[in-house]
Parts: sequence; C-alpha cells; structure tokens
Amino acid sequence: MAAMTTVPSYAPSLWVRVCHALPRLDLTMQMKDNIFVPDSWEYQQTLLVLSSLSAIALVISLLVVLSFLIHYCCCHRGDRSEGSEEEEEDEDASTGHGYSGKKGRGICCVTWVAVAAVTLCCVAIGIGFYGNSEANDGMYQLTSSLLTANYTLASIDLLISDTITGLQLSISGPLTSMEELFTGSKPFLVSTRNCRRLSENVVNLLSSISMARSSADTGLGNDSSISGASIIPLTPVPPSVAPTMVPTGSLMPSPFSPGWAANTLMVNEDYRWLSYVLLLLLDFIVCLFILLGLAKQARWLLILMTVLAWLALFLSWGSLGLETATVVALSDFCSDPNTFVLNSTHFNTGTSSDVLDYYLTCNRRMNSPFQQLLTQSQRALSNIHTHLSSLDRNALTQFPKAEKSLREVQQILNSTEGNFHQLVALLNCRGLNKDYIDSLKGLCYDGMEGLLYLSLYSFLSALAFTAILCSLPGAWRSFPSESEEYEDSDSESEDPFTSHQYSPSMLTGYGGSQSHPNPAHSRNLYSR
Repeated sequence: MAAMTTVPSYAPSLWVRVCHALPRLDLTMQMKDNIFVPDSWEYQQTLLVLSSLSAIALVISLLVVLSFLIHYCCCHRGDRSEGSEEEEEDEDASTGHGYSGKKGRGICCVTWVAVAAVTLCCVAIGIGFYGNSEANDGMYQLTSSLLTANYTLASIDLLISDTITGLQLSISGPLTSMEELFTGSKPFLVSTRNCRRLSENVVNLLSSISMARSSADTGLGNDSSISGASIIPLTPVPPSVAPTMVPTGSLMPSPFSPGWAANTLMVNEDYRWLSYVLLLLLDFIVCLFILLGLAKQARWLLILMTVLAWLALFLSWGSLGLETATVVALSDFCSDPNTFVLNSTHFNTGTSSDVLDYYLTCNRRMNSPFQQLLTQSQRALSNIHTHLSSLDRNALTQFPKAEKSLREVQQILNSTEGNFHQLVALLNCRGLNKDYIDSLKGLCYDGMEGLLYLSLYSFLSALAFTAILCSLPGAWRSFPSESEEYEDSDSESEDPFTSHQYSPSMLTGYGGSQSHPNPAHSRNLYSR
C-alpha cells in the first residue's frame, strides 16, 4: 500500500479494502497471501476455493429442493388416503370449487410462498440490471482511457518519426548542397558542417528515445519510421502506435499495448453485457409466466417454468462463483495496482522501472527520465539556429546561390522546433498519468461496484429459484384436474336445488289459473 500513497487522485475504495482483506486458502486449506499474482498457480488455487463456495451452495439448494420433492411425492400419498373422507365432507360444504378446509389453506400457503419467491426474483433482476449497467460504464471508462493513452503514445511516436525524417532530409539535401557551394570559404563551410553534425546529434538523441521502445520488438530492425510497433503501457519509452484491430493471437503482445488491450476489453465486454442481459431476461420470463400459471391454474405452464427454473438456478449459482473470483481478484489488483504494473513482465519489457514509476506516480519531485536527452536536443537545435542565422547574414552576399538551400534548412528547422515543443509537452507525465488514473477509477470504482451488484443479484435469484422449485410442485398438485373440473360442471348443471325443488307447485298454480277462470271477472267483461 505504500506505493499508492504517491498517487493523489486514486485511493482504494471501501469495498476494495473489504474484499482484499478476505482470507485466502489453497486447495490444501492453507493460508496464502492476497497479493495479486494472476500467473501464479497458488494464487489461482485461492480463487478456485472461493468459487467452490457457490458450488457448495448449489449442492445445498439441490438437497433442499429434493427433500421437498420427496415430501410432496411420498408423504402426501398417505395423507390423501387418510383424509379422503374429510375432503368429501369439505366438498359438500363448498360452493362447487372443492377448495375449503385444510386443502384450501394448503393451496393458499403454497401459492403465497411462490408469489413471495417470484417477488424476490424480480427484485434481484432489478439489481442485476443496475449492476450490469455499472460494470459496463466502468469498462467503458477503462477502454476510453486506454484509447486516449494509445493516441498520446501514437502522437509521440509520430512526432519523433517526423522530426527524425525532417532532419535526415536536411542533412542529405540542402546541407549537402551548401557544403558544395561553400567549398572555397572555410568559415562558412565550418558553420555548415557544424549544422550537419548537430543535426546528426539530434537524430541520434531522438532515435535513442525511439529505440528504447522498439528494442523489444521483433522484426522491426532499427527503422524508426516504422509505425505500428507495440506499445509500452501508458509510458513513452515509448511510445509506439498500437494496432487498432484486435490481433489474431490470443496472447498478450510484449510489450503491452493499450490499443490492443482496449480493443480486446471492448469485445469481451460486449459479450459479457449481452450474456447478462439474456440471463436477466430469462429470469424475468420465468417469473412472469409463473405468476401467469398460478393465476390461470395452468399446470402445464407451471411444469414448463419449473424446467426453466432449474436452468436458471444452475446459471445463478454458476455466475455467482465467477463473480466471486472476479471481485476478489479485482480487489487484489485495485488495492495496489502500481506494484503489479512495475513487477509484471508484460508491462516492463524494454522499459526501465524509473520510467514506469515516473508515469505511474507523476510525482513533482521526480525528474523526467528523458530530461537530459530533451535538454541536449534543445541545445543542439538552438546552436543550429545560431549557425543558420550567421550564414544568412554573412554568406548570402557572397554566395547568392546558397539562398534556396539555406531557406529550406531554416524551414525544416522551424518545423522541427515546433514538433520538438509538442514532443516535450506529450512526454510530460501529467497527460499519461491522468489516463492511468481514469482507467483505475473506471475499473476499481464503477467496475467493482457493478460486479458487487451482480453478485448480489446472483445470490438473491438463486435463493428465489430455490424457493420457487420447492413451492411449485405443491401448487400444481393442488390444481384440479380436467376430470374434476368436468364433474364440477356437471354437478352445477344438475343441481336439484335450482332445477327441481319448486317446479311442481309452480306448475300446479300456473295450470289452475288457466283451467278455472274467475266467473266474476268474466261477467264484468261481458257487462262492459
């Protein structure tokens, strides 16, 4: 943690410190250090042990669901034979649906347990969508910072290449012509040769900066004008242009390339985000149709959703294991990222630790490792400018033909000085260190928070689907079968209380009124 005290803009979050403090056990159940060493088999064993906790939880869930299935399949058979007489009495006292007494209370309890589990699953789905979005935002900030750093490194490489190319052109072209013209004048010839010597010195100094980053590359030779070489990580020891396309090989290039890393992370993040969206949609569809099946009492629909709930249960516990290992590994990295970068061979190949430390920490007390080279180059360019000014004042009156070559050299020198000032600004640690800090914040703040929310989603959804699988068999066994529904409809159509109870008296009254009319009433009609 001592290395992180020199980085004023980044500090490990609370969740990083908590997860980093978790005990680590290997496969032999021995305590291990929590230092982030992903290539070490001992460190990988600690992550496997943490991931196996979700496998143990999955076994416990399976045992719980299996015990409930045994309870429904075996115990209820005896209860059904013993309580057949009680069910008949309950059916006689019911309103035609056959759900009263103990059976009705059991159905209500099972249904409400299933509804509560589905509600918990919906809450978990909401947490999962938020965590997936947070993790995606963190990865987007990380890749954006890496691409910005890659652009800075590419700009540095381009400025070095353009400066070296311009000086080489001036040496082989205008300066050579001026030497031929000033053959008869020793003072002017000495000044011209001094310009050539100083230009060659600047070329060598800038080439030494460029050679520091390309010495580890294979197949590039010493041609500093070749772009597309691999990049040293967030450091210009530098800086070469990273390929914008993902390489065909899966191995990390050496030296490390921010452009390669950004493109690889973007592709992997797209697949990760899409996988979680599909998993969340699967959980949502299962919960929605479970509620629909309970409302409609559709046994076939609940059976189908039970099969999908089994799949969702396995996916939830499996994703929890991956998320647990990822969260712990990320917390180990984020607790002290500088130490990992400084000690990793992927990052420090061809790069001195002083250069890496300068760009990672960007401490004001530290001098730039390129300060001496840049100072010598600046002095050489100033001396070239002085010699050219002297030739412009004194030599053109005697050698007017040298004016064209002298103007070309001055133009190249002005362009070189402009590129040199931009190069000095880009080689300063502030720009690359800002990209480094932004990438850490995206990965260790938003990314870590998103993974924690996704872990909570996986845990809650696994508990919810365990409860669902325990309650759904009891729910669909309590639904009436097709034969029971048909008997209920027949009993309602043949109900003696609605079709036969009062029909004889009503028919007698109606028939008597028609066969024996009132005589008084008929007399009144005739009198009218």
